[in-house]
Amino acid sequence: MAQEIERKFLLKNNTWKSYAKDRMVIKQGYLNTDKERTVRVRIKGSQGFLTIKGVNKGMTRQEFEYQIPVREAEALILLCHQPIIDKTRYIIPKKDHVWEIDIFRGDNEGLAIAEVELHSETQKISIPRWVGAEVTGDPRYYNSSLVKTPFKDW
Repeated sequence: MAQEIERKFLLKNNTWKSYAKDRMVIKQGYLNTDKERTVRVRIKGSQGFLTIKGVNKGMTRQEFEYQIPVREAEALILLCHQPIIDKTRYIIPKKDHVWEIDIFRGDNEGLAIAEVELHSETQKISIPRWVGAEVTGDPRYYNSSLVKTPFKDW
């Protein structure tokens, strides 16, 4: 069974930018945002993905992701709840893990989130100086919640 274990944080400042090794534009929409499961369509660069995620239990949840043709992802996004999540993801490798910084645009302009995926909930990580308050358990910061209540409406 596939699992996702991640922690989410706000950013203190923009000093993370000097560490970024890669970036990609991501557009994603939600076909379902039920609290028990989400069904997401994502276009990342020139690739399409369909992802099903289960309910969070602590930092862990089931995640099943499948690559699909980008044309199908584009067609599926038209069926998704609005607004579509539009963001740029920056990648920062650091020791045993990779930080992903999401800078949101559109209805979520002004929101910036740092995420790190873990191998276990007890995995130790060193928090970079540019990382601020942890928001891991706050559902307002889930991408699926940002469709229902975009950052501009907070």
